[in-house]
Order: sequence, then structure tokens, then C-alpha cells
Amino acid sequence: MSVKVIGVEKHSPLKRKVKAGMQLVSVNGNEIHDFLDYNFYIAEENLELVFETENKRKRKTVRLRKNQYDDIGLTFENYMMDKERSCANRCIFCFIDQLPEGMRKSLYFKDDDARLSFLFGNYMTLTNISEREIERIIKMHISPVNVSVHTMNPELRVKMMGNARAGKVLAYLDKLKEGGIQINAQLVLCPGINDGEELAFSLERLQAYYPQLQSVAVVPVGLTDYREGLYELEPYTPESAAAVLDMVERYEQHFLEQFGTRLVFAADEFYLKAGREIPPSDFYEDFPQLENGVGMWALLREEFIEALAAVEPRETAGSLTLAAGVAAAPLFDYLIDLFHKKCYNIFVNVVAVENRFFGSKITVSGLLTGSDLLAEFEGRELGEKLLIPKAMLKNDEAVFLDDMTPAQLSERLQVEVVPVECSGEALLKELLGESE
Repeated sequence: MSVKVIGVEKHSPLKRKVKAGMQLVSVNGNEIHDFLDYNFYIAEENLELVFETENKRKRKTVRLRKNQYDDIGLTFENYMMDKERSCANRCIFCFIDQLPEGMRKSLYFKDDDARLSFLFGNYMTLTNISEREIERIIKMHISPVNVSVHTMNPELRVKMMGNARAGKVLAYLDKLKEGGIQINAQLVLCPGINDGEELAFSLERLQAYYPQLQSVAVVPVGLTDYREGLYELEPYTPESAAAVLDMVERYEQHFLEQFGTRLVFAADEFYLKAGREIPPSDFYEDFPQLENGVGMWALLREEFIEALAAVEPRETAGSLTLAAGVAAAPLFDYLIDLFHKKCYNIFVNVVAVENRFFGSKITVSGLLTGSDLLAEFEGRELGEKLLIPKAMLKNDEAVFLDDMTPAQLSERLQVEVVPVECSGEALLKELLGESE
């Protein structure tokens, strides 16, 4: 295996020894397959790098002495130095299988690449990873890893994930634990399938991985209107969501007494669906599962209240609109009520936006699209600007899931559209017109 060099930076000590088009074969005798191998093995003071020339007929050995962690200035075809690995599962709850037709091609790609877990915090199922790669994770001490467990019942995991390996690869958790690798786990719950007694079974089994197991997120399945021909699933009801919370809370208390940490946390969606108050921010300890929608509202609430406490009452006049998903709108109403008590001349209208693109069962703000906002607000008076959660946009570019941009939406609505970071302080600054 080798990776293609596409450039050598000006500062590189290899500037006169390596040319674009050469293939990096090994570093200190270790084959290079991707960025994990490369970054791990170049972190030495003395390097012996073997390259193939462009026609792959000759090899060139380059020796280099440097400070241990210095970069050597080579650039490659992509950040992974390899293709992303697609998912081999056919999960009964897969969100990508529920996407409508006509979206951009990249949204239909199912990744299950362990390396993206290390780069971006993506969750991996372990079905697309080999024993050698597990050993590599341990050797390089790549930690923590994020694992989509879903259930600790091997037979049920095979059924839920549509992959014959799904049960066997749970044994990788033991190897990771023995290797001292920290693990964050995720359980996507489907009503009547892996909740109830199956959830209890999974939590009982998972506790054996503590302290390497750092946290477990319990998340409800997301269901769109595009499930024709897919496994029949029902959304959580207030009653079934409450039953999940009851069980999670029992285990949280048990783990708190046994380990000094709650260890398992339910997603905010469960509290909202059950009509229960979301716990205070200290309940979530150091927010280990924030990216999974666990404790996000508690943190935003705390940040907003703390920032608002430092604001003097104001008489400045203004008017604007704040868009939110149906689930979060009442929570934003609560914050805006507090805001109006100090800034009573700045009118903020919180609007719960129905998800027409994916269907009304999807109630989170992050899955609203430009067309949803357009359908909700076109022709309406919105004030000076429309605030939207930045979570509606792709991480790496300003575009909604339906390919509309905030600029295009702004042009259609004839009002400034302002994406707001998921931060109480950032929201308050936008309300006050003090953002940079």
C-alpha cells in the first residue's frame, strides 16, 4: 500500500528530495495506508521514508532528522489519504434510507469509517472494521472512540443492523477495554425493539466496560415520511418516552452510587416528548454526549440566563423573529420571556416551524430546511431579521439540507437571515444586536 504525494510545502525539509507524484510507501519500515499511519509514524526524530517514483519502477529512500513532533511538509490527495468507507449495514432505523429523492448525492452516502470517528467524532458500528484495525487503534492509543452499539444482544443487533457480523464484533469492545481505549457509546432506540427489557439488558452489559466506557447516549429513532418499503417503526409517544426515561433514570442513580457518574444519559428529545422538565446543567456532568443532543438545552439555558444576568435593563426598540423546531420552540419561548423582562422594547417572536421536507414527525431544529422556512415565513412580517439555529446548516458550508443557502432564503423573504451558534451567549448577543 502507498499514498500519493501531491505537493511539498516550501518549509519542508524534503523540498529537494521529494516531488509531487511520488508514492509514500513506508516510514521507518511501517507501511502507510492512510493519515493515521502517517501521523503516528512521522512523530519520531529519525525517519527513514521509502517512496516509489511516479512510474512505480524504482524506490527512493530518504533519511531525515527532525524535532519529534514537527510536520514534514508533505501534502496528499485528500485528508484521509484514502477513500471513505461506506456502510455495509442495512439498519432498520437508518435515516439515510428515509431521505426523499432529488437531494445532493453526498447526502445519500452512508459512512461507517472508524477514521472519521477520530477526525470528527462520528459514530462507528464496528461491522466495517477489521481485527488488524482494532489492534492499530490500541497500538496508536487512539482514544476515545465513539461506537454505535444500539443493543448488547448479539442476535438482536444482527436483526437491527442487517449485518451477520453485527453480533460478533461486539467482542471488539472487550479488546478496546483491555487496550485502555476510552469508549463513548450510543443506543438509538426503536419502540418495542431495543427499549424496555432489552435496554435494561444493554445497560447491564455495558457497565462492565467502565471505566473505559465514558458515557452512553440513549437517543430516539428519527422517522421521516419516506419509509415506504422499510421496516415498520412507530415514533415515540409521550407514554413510551416516559417509560424510557424512567428506566434510564434508575440506571443513572445506580451508576452514580456505584461509579460516581451517571454514565448513561437520555437525549433531550425524550424529555420533550414525555413533557418532562429537562434537568439542570450540572446533571450532565461534563456534557460527554452534547453532539448527540444530550444536555444541549440545559447548557443553552444556563449560558443564556448567566449572560442575561449581566445585562442592564434596556429601552432600545426592535423587532425580530426566531425560528425553531416544534420540539424546542417552547424552550425558546421560556428564554425570550426572561429576555423581555429586561429588554421589553425589543420584541422577539418565537415561531415553531413544521418540518414539511422530511415530515411532521421530525421536530428537531437541526433538520429544518430552507424550504421549510420559506413555506413558514414567506409573505409574513418578520421584523429586522430572522434568526435561525446554525445547526440547520452543514458544518463545512452555509447551505441547508435542501441545498438552499441563507442568502437565497434572505432574498426570497426580504429580510436578513442570521444563523446563530448553539450558545446562550451567542443568542443573547444576536437579540441585542451586539454580535460581531
